[in-house]
Amino acid sequence: MKKMGNKKPTKALPRPRFAFARFLFDVTTNQKFDIAIMICIFLNMLCMCLEHHNQSESFDHALAYINNFFVAIFTIECVMKLVALNFKYFIIFWNIFDFIIVIASILGQTLGEIMANYFVNPTLLRVVRVARVGRVLRLVKGAKGIRTLLFALVVSMPALLNIGLLLFLVMFIYSIFGMSFFAYVRKSAGITDLFNFETFPNSMIVLFQMCTTAGWSGVYQALTNDQPPDCDPTLNTPSHKGDCGDTAIATPFVVTYVIITSLVVVNMYIAVILENFSQAQEDVQQGLTDDDYDMYYEKWQRLDPSGSQFIRYDQLSEFVDGLEPPLRISKPNHLALVAMDLPICENDRMHCVDILDGLTKYFLGALHAQVANTEADATIDIKKDRPKDYHPITTTVQRHRELYLSRIGVTGFRINVERRRSERKNLTPTLEKTTIDKPFEPDNVKSSTILSNDVKNHEKNLATTPIIKPAINTNRLLIHQ
Repeated sequence: MKKMGNKKPTKALPRPRFAFARFLFDVTTNQKFDIAIMICIFLNMLCMCLEHHNQSESFDHALAYINNFFVAIFTIECVMKLVALNFKYFIIFWNIFDFIIVIASILGQTLGEIMANYFVNPTLLRVVRVARVGRVLRLVKGAKGIRTLLFALVVSMPALLNIGLLLFLVMFIYSIFGMSFFAYVRKSAGITDLFNFETFPNSMIVLFQMCTTAGWSGVYQALTNDQPPDCDPTLNTPSHKGDCGDTAIATPFVVTYVIITSLVVVNMYIAVILENFSQAQEDVQQGLTDDDYDMYYEKWQRLDPSGSQFIRYDQLSEFVDGLEPPLRISKPNHLALVAMDLPICENDRMHCVDILDGLTKYFLGALHAQVANTEADATIDIKKDRPKDYHPITTTVQRHRELYLSRIGVTGFRINVERRRSERKNLTPTLEKTTIDKPFEPDNVKSSTILSNDVKNHEKNLATTPIIKPAINTNRLLIHQ
């Protein structure tokens, strides 16, 4: 998860406004163009392999013409990219490397004799040009083993630099010590005109040889020659021992140096490289490497050329379907994306790290794993990895629930409307039938007939209703009288 937070989307290279520049931009940014350049580099490398000793003059001229042809191709490539990308050309590291190689190759062709006499052989420039073949590892998807080794080496470089500085410090101390005690030792066994302690560079050469456990026994033999006839103690030297060594000093000097350098420091190189290689192997076995994350952000750059780190929610399905394995989820992928429970920000925007986090968990089968243990940790991670306008308001699960409930409501409303329509259709034929059976009468006649019928019914009810006389209260009458 740390790798995802370290990477951020970058702005896409702007497409030129001029038609010719746009054409060159489309050509140079196409992967087929890179493959064609790689083929030219391979052919150039094969032509360099054909050079041999005592080759004929015609063969030499033919190789020179072929070399000029490749220089022209690489120069045209450089000019095309310069026109298409303008000053953005120098943002990419490989472009800077290609530019330097092209300039050096042109100078080597035009000023070959002068450079050969004063600077460097032009053939060396062609050898450096072949280093561009390293770009093919980025294009070849099957070379995962080689990419793993290179990745382990690159990751190990900072630690190796620190170990190298430690080794240089040890060698510096021992070289000064060796110059103080063994500067005038007679040249014999491992001490020669080149390997000696007379000067600081020669001392460093001797110690570098000894740190690889190569030839330390010969150096030790020469430094322990302290008795005639192996040395002459009567010689007048600043060491007051002539050209003799000193066994008491040479023994701890050589033994401690070999132990510290070859058995400790040098083995630290191996330990660091093996550790990083093991970590790289675990990443490969896990299925996700830096190449996969780089591929993700390359695809992201097409939908987000401005580098805002956001895309629209309706672009999510198409984007995930366009990725390469193992992060790719082919369509239909709606339910899989909903199950990731990805945050949705304002204006239906989704952040790149949230999507990559969900895809990684989906691939590893850990969708329900908790990345942060506490809310405080989650807040810190969000502030660190997200931009300022990151304000999630819902998730894919909540959005799916809202859509599902709205569909249920719309479906129920439609069913209710259809039922009402069917009831009205069933009621209309009955009303029409009853209307057809009755005789036709005008509205005024019909209303008067209904009124007369109501009057007759009222009179009939009054005739049939018995008359109830009210009872007379005699007590009240007597009192009144």
